Amino acid sequence: QVQLVESGGGVVQAGGSLRLSCAASERTSRNAMGWFRQAPGKEREFVSSIRWSGGNILYSDSVKGRFTISRDGAKNAVILQMNSLKPEDTAVYYCAAGRPILSTMREPRGYDLWGQGTQVTVSS
Repeated sequence: QVQLVESGGGVVQAGGSLRLSCAASERTSRNAMGWFRQAPGKEREFVSSIRWSGGNILYSDSVKGRFTISRDGAKNAVILQMNSLKPEDTAVYYCAAGRPILSTMREPRGYDLWGQGTQVTVSS
């Protein structure tokens, strides 16, 4: 069974950077990967997504211009480079894989495989 394993979370000061990685344990027929985050007491929200082909790169308005998503086909991995981090970026970050249509790429229901999550804490 395919599993997703996230890494790269941690504690950073505001203005700093972190790089999250999500690796699939094996190749999957799922054609898109997404990053979501969930802060305490809040709903899970969309951060970014990408097709394995490299197309349909999407970002939420709150991270656009600061975060960059990319994929490494050789490693079955997706990378989220997070720069200029803010305290409001603090959350558990989850990667997900699925076969979403374009209209559902920003929604959790577009993905059927999830990682365990990694904590990102940005101090002010």
